[in-house]
Amino acid sequence: MNKKLFSTFFKIGAFTLGGGYAMIPIIEAEVVDRRKWISKEDFLDLIAIAQSCPGVFAINISVFIGYKLRKVRGAVCSALGTALPSFLIILLIAMFFHRFMDVPWVAAMFRGIRPAVVALIAVPTFNLAKSARLTFSNCWIPIASALLIWLMGVNPIIIILAAGIGGLIYGEMKNEEP
Repeated sequence: MNKKLFSTFFKIGAFTLGGGYAMIPIIEAEVVDRRKWISKEDFLDLIAIAQSCPGVFAINISVFIGYKLRKVRGAVCSALGTALPSFLIILLIAMFFHRFMDVPWVAAMFRGIRPAVVALIAVPTFNLAKSARLTFSNCWIPIASALLIWLMGVNPIIIILAAGIGGLIYGEMKNEEP
C-alpha cells in the first residue's frame, strides 16, 4: 500500500501544473473515484483541514490522505511522492533555465500556460463550492472573504478564524432551535 500511495502521488505531482489547487480534481479522481480510498465527504473535510494548515497545500492534502490510510508511513510516502517530482523538475530547470530564458518560443509557451493554470484553479473552486452546498443564501461568505483579502489586505488567517467561529456560533444556534 505504501508503494501504491507513493506512486499515485508521484504521478499526480509529476503531471499537474498550477500548484496544489490545480491538483484537487486529479487527487479526487484518483483517491475518491478510481481507488475509493476515502469518501467524497472525507475528501472535502481533508481539503478544508489542508487549507487551514500552514505549508504547501498539495503536501498537506497528501499527508492527510496518507495518514488516514496508513498512519505515519503512509503520510511520509504520500508526501514524498507529491514533493519529489516538483523538486526534480525545479532542480533541472535551475540547472538549465538560464540558457533558455531568451528563447522566444519558450517565453511564448509560458505565456500560453498561464491562462490554462487559471482554468485549472477555477474548476476545483467551482466543484468545491458545489460539494460544500454553496447556495445564493450563503455565497456572500466566500465572496466577502475574497474581497476582504484582495481589496483590503485582510490576513487570510483572520478570515479562517472568523469563518470557524461564525460556523461554530451558527451550529450552536441551529442546535438550540426547537
